[in-house]
Amino acid sequence: MARRTPTPRGKPLFPETAAEPKTSSPAAFRANIDGGSRGNPGPAAYGVVVRDGGGELVAKLKKYIGRMSNNVAEYYGLIAALDYAQSHKIKALHIESDSELLVKQMRGQYKVKSADLQPLFERARKMSQGFESFRIDHVYREQNREADALANEALDAAEGVAPAVKKGEAAPAKPEVVSAKPEPRRIKARFRSGVLYLLEDVELPDGIVVEVSVFLPPKPPVA
Repeated sequence: MARRTPTPRGKPLFPETAAEPKTSSPAAFRANIDGGSRGNPGPAAYGVVVRDGGGELVAKLKKYIGRMSNNVAEYYGLIAALDYAQSHKIKALHIESDSELLVKQMRGQYKVKSADLQPLFERARKMSQGFESFRIDHVYREQNREADALANEALDAAEGVAPAVKKGEAAPAKPEVVSAKPEPRRIKARFRSGVLYLLEDVELPDGIVVEVSVFLPPKPPVA
């Protein structure tokens, strides 16, 4: 009978397999959304606050959407946040909403029985599937004050004269951007003798990077 070679105490019989390298996932942007109406149904609007993965504010969106219910306005806010994220190539998104109904419907915990919400839910669900990472959570109203304030600002500004939006339509493509990262400024300049002269009196900090668009005159036709 063959003798079994004892395994050294404290060492495994088989070598451990090398751990697979962990891939770092992109930091999720966070969007707080809110929607509401005065009258339910009544004049309605939504507000969206977007922060990047480091918590820095990148955009505030608000829009009056016409005569709607509270729940429809909530979905319009969600779709506006999803649309903003997709148009800015955001890969990971975390939505926070104080609407328990919307959150549980998006999670599949509640069925969507309302004919007004069904097309909005379908669009929001389809859009959410386009992200590498998507998450939606319920938060209390106190944690959603900024988005709520934006929705009320849009309602106050509308004064009941903004054009109505038909029920079931997608959220407006271009909500008012109240606050965002600075957009590039276009300044006219003239090129002469190898030097680019700005035609506006502006002070540019050292090291600033600029992009130049050149409009060349058409070449004369060849004889």
